[in-house]
Amino acid sequence: MANQTARATEEISGQITRIQGSTGQAVSAFGAITQRIQEISGVATVIAAAVEEQGAATQEIVRNVSQAAAGTVEVTHNIAGVAGAAEETGVAASQVLASASELSRRSESLSSEVTRFLATERAA
Repeated sequence: MANQTARATEEISGQITRIQGSTGQAVSAFGAITQRIQEISGVATVIAAAVEEQGAATQEIVRNVSQAAAGTVEVTHNIAGVAGAAEETGVAASQVLASASELSRRSESLSSEVTRFLATERAA
């Protein structure tokens, strides 16, 4: 019976030693898992910051594109205004040219009339 007790005690002691070893390995594994989780958390924080920066950059790009579009619309309106003014100036220039041509024709007619009048007066 003493032998059986000694063997049982030895067997229990071996099991306790194996359990303690397994527990130590589990603690080490938990430590490694905890470290990996902390590393992943750090990477996730960096990624979140990068995504936030990209979001801000995208917002700035959208703002700049909107301003450029508004500027383009304004330039288009200005060009249309200049084109309209140029067209009006062309019409006015055509009218001035027509008036000048008419004035020149009338001036020539008047000159002919004056020449005839003077010729008639000299002959009389």
